[in-house]
Amino acid sequence: MSNPHGTPIWYELITGDPDAAGAFYGKVIGWQNGGCPGGTAEGTGDYRVWLAPDGQGVAGMMKTPEGAPPQPRWFSYIGVDDVDAAVEKIVAAGGSVHMPPTTMEGVGRMAMVADPQGVTFYVMKGASPEASTAFKRMTAGHGEWNELQTSDDQAALAFYADQFGWAKDGAMPMGEMGEYSFLSHDGGMIGAVMKAPPGVTPGWNYFFRVGSIEEAKGRIEAGGGAIVQGPMEVPGGDWVIYATDPQGAAFGVVGTKG
Repeated sequence: MSNPHGTPIWYELITGDPDAAGAFYGKVIGWQNGGCPGGTAEGTGDYRVWLAPDGQGVAGMMKTPEGAPPQPRWFSYIGVDDVDAAVEKIVAAGGSVHMPPTTMEGVGRMAMVADPQGVTFYVMKGASPEASTAFKRMTAGHGEWNELQTSDDQAALAFYADQFGWAKDGAMPMGEMGEYSFLSHDGGMIGAVMKAPPGVTPGWNYFFRVGSIEEAKGRIEAGGGAIVQGPMEVPGGDWVIYATDPQGAAFGVVGTKG
């Protein structure tokens, strides 16, 4: 893929029930089933690609591999210029490797890694010459915001700045919780970093763009999901919901009021 180094390029759900999860997200976010690509990792079964209303690929879903943790969860892929070099640099900075660099024919080269605080994500060099638009702000069905809740926000800001060129671009005070630090990359805002609230496991939260936030709330509840927090207004006039799908995977939506 031709995205600049450090671009969020894909989202992926690993879940015990891809059929049910696909039906849920199709109704809540408006995704359409794009079928299965040619390259499917051994032991994962069918890999479903999900398309936004504009027909662009946004996310993949697959059944939890045998031996993997059973808790369903979302991951993101960060585009890099060289996967092997990126993994070496991450390890040198105190990160770790969960899946070594692996090439999937027709898909690209990727690795699952963790930052020094133990939060996991993928790095990837896609095989396609076309740029990914999985993360495309203000576009229905696409990734809108990437939020890291971590045990050490200052260390995380330094790590992701060094690895991917992400820059702190302002912050919002959160009282005893410290700051909600905004992240920018390649001229645009991509997300934020904050300390994980007490009792919350550090990790990335991914938010997808919907239309009316109230209608999205209704679809989440009607589909068997749960509202964790929200709707609540955020800077800029949007509204967000933190939620879990029927299988328990955390995700978020961003929309407008009314």
